[in-house]
Amino acid sequence: MGYKRVAAARDLPSGGDLTSAMAGIGMRFAAKPGKNPNIEDTLLAASIEGMEHDDLRVLSVLVTWIQNHHPWINADRLIRAVSNAQSQRTRAFWAAIASWLKKDRRFARMVKLYDGPRIEALKVGTEFQIKRKGEDPRFANTPLRVPADVLRHRQSDVVPPPELARAHRAYRQRIIMGPTYRADMWAALENDPTLTAAELARQTYGSFATAWQVKKDFDLLAARGCWGQ
Repeated sequence: MGYKRVAAARDLPSGGDLTSAMAGIGMRFAAKPGKNPNIEDTLLAASIEGMEHDDLRVLSVLVTWIQNHHPWINADRLIRAVSNAQSQRTRAFWAAIASWLKKDRRFARMVKLYDGPRIEALKVGTEFQIKRKGEDPRFANTPLRVPADVLRHRQSDVVPPPELARAHRAYRQRIIMGPTYRADMWAALENDPTLTAAELARQTYGSFATAWQVKKDFDLLAARGCWGQ
């Protein structure tokens, strides 16, 4: 059977696994950080936790993380994952994020993933809170209605890029190469050089052609001792 590219996220983390994964990508939660969790899978799972299960703590830290680290999100990968999400609240959240980050044109396609009426961030009490305090300016005129001061913004809730780069292989390679599938593939091979091109593509959600070329390049340098951990 030939290789078929995977678009939808597989086995999104939840519960304690999600907390560990979020810590692993630099969100400061009281948990042992997961080792190199998939960044976009973790972001999507966190948004589901926040929007579907009303976890405002997770949603607050997630939004702060996105503000600090969005240049190194693989936008194509995230858009593919969100486009397969069934939750309209989750899709509205990401469409709102894309509207907020409109200067980053990589996310422009994500705005189109939700075209319904504005959704209230709080399932109960949004209108009352907005009348009291107004809207969160980050989400004004977006698909999501968020009262001011509901999603706290504290830089101490997330680790800065240099610290995350030291801890997360794929993030580090994204800084070096750009937020691409190639960067994730290179990081995966650093972790396990025995991966085949097909396994590499499936693990990173990339194309077989890209995985084949990365595997070829990696093996070429590895044979000559030119790459480092």
